[in-house]
Amino acid sequence: MKKVISKLVFGIFILGISFSSCKKDKPNLDITGPPSGTASRDELSKDSLFLYAQQVYLWNDALPTYGVFMPRKYSSKSTILDNLNDELFAITQLKTNPTTGKPYEYIADADGVQIMRPKYSYIEDLVASGKITFVKDLKSSVGLDGKGDGFGFGGLSAVGNSKADYKVYLNYVSPGSSAASFRLGRGTYINKINGKNIGTDFDNEVDYINSTIFDDNSQTISIGGKRADGTPFDVIVNRTQYDSSPVYKDTVLTVGSKKVGYLAFARFSSSANSQDILNTVFSKFAAQSVENLVIDLRYNGGGFVSTAQQMINLIAPLSVNGKKMFSLTYNTTLQQGKATILKNQPNRDQAGNITSGTQFQDDYSLNGNTYNFIKTGTLNNVSKVIFITTGGTASASELVINSLKPYVDVKTVGATSYGKPVGFFPIRIDKYDVYMSSFYNTNSAGQGNYFAGFTPDSPKKDDVTRDFGDPQELSLASALSYINTGVFTNATSNNTIKVNSTQTPANQLMFKSIGQPNSFNGMIDDLHKK
Repeated sequence: MKKVISKLVFGIFILGISFSSCKKDKPNLDITGPPSGTASRDELSKDSLFLYAQQVYLWNDALPTYGVFMPRKYSSKSTILDNLNDELFAITQLKTNPTTGKPYEYIADADGVQIMRPKYSYIEDLVASGKITFVKDLKSSVGLDGKGDGFGFGGLSAVGNSKADYKVYLNYVSPGSSAASFRLGRGTYINKINGKNIGTDFDNEVDYINSTIFDDNSQTISIGGKRADGTPFDVIVNRTQYDSSPVYKDTVLTVGSKKVGYLAFARFSSSANSQDILNTVFSKFAAQSVENLVIDLRYNGGGFVSTAQQMINLIAPLSVNGKKMFSLTYNTTLQQGKATILKNQPNRDQAGNITSGTQFQDDYSLNGNTYNFIKTGTLNNVSKVIFITTGGTASASELVINSLKPYVDVKTVGATSYGKPVGFFPIRIDKYDVYMSSFYNTNSAGQGNYFAGFTPDSPKKDDVTRDFGDPQELSLASALSYINTGVFTNATSNNTIKVNSTQTPANQLMFKSIGQPNSFNGMIDDLHKK
């Protein structure tokens, strides 16, 4: 069984395959399919997407031949990116999940209507995003390298007695941002934006709120309201570039006679951004003799497997040292070293620089991707771990939960997690990085089929009216109750939210998600290199 490798994040950020006249830049594949003769760059990109999927996609056994699939037929849209997305969607709908009778990458909206994009796989336009590597993250205000760009606002939620009597709360604020410098954060509510009062006409105000807070073209925004501690504010927030910690909050709480370590973690960012601060947080927990943990992953969409592995090793009790943690399973083509198309993908570091070798030389075998616990840190006797989850809890976050389940008392509180037991590594085609599902994970008990997400042991509303770490916040209160008594709070006990000076049962309040910045959702395998 393979030993856990070092925390070097190697970044498989791949050279764009240039379909120019240079013969050395064209895929050298012994595959019958694409017609001979001259082809446009766009046609070759469509060909490559399908040919890579034939060898790298997790469910490649469902793909037909090139002649049957005909990748060049995806040409109805005005841009090549839109056509490639149509092709990728078609590829990802071919494998059926026998449990649901729908494709593994099927996704629907709140009304049950299918969304015409894959649930897991996607394509990144490197030019449009202005990024040279995936780690800088096209999809969020804070990338997986911890670099932020924007005001720093997280999601917004409307909570109130009605659409004519509500408050707009910040779900979170990114550390290091301009908004954070004014002590704005989770539990802060806003009642004024750029001089306009809000909170009395939801239907007519919601678009204004969303577009103003998340306006990519705006450099400043004026907002007023109250912080979670009750202090008023009226400030001008600036768009800035900033370094952001992945830790929203860490603290040690006491419930009964028990010490509980609480950590709200934003993303499984690169080792450079997360390793030291994770070690510091868990050292604090150990110094205060913590034996129970609440890990708040409610907005954590995942990130690097190596960082998830670090957190697992910090949480794990000393007694599991050396035992199996998890395995990552690739398709048979990759496991057997037959994905020859990867010879065209040089390995790159996180800065986008070519290092050595190609992805074809990497290790995709099951044995080479099975990892054992190597206990780190001095927190040695954890007995209970409660994870706070929502639909935004995905991928690497779910990997942490799944890996610890066989060894400690693991419970989840909040809402059902996203359901993404699969991950990927980027394939560069021309100016695009393609992230197609390439592996799935299982824990030491062989469990990993959580495509529907983890159903919470204690369902709770996401109580955005209170800050991270507030013992009265609904999910945290229920977690603390379980740690102290072995019983979660029920649907009526401790399940009220204070809005406009009145305590109202959570299930009677209006909860509306107004919007949030795009955020990364995925699990990047940065461990499989030889």
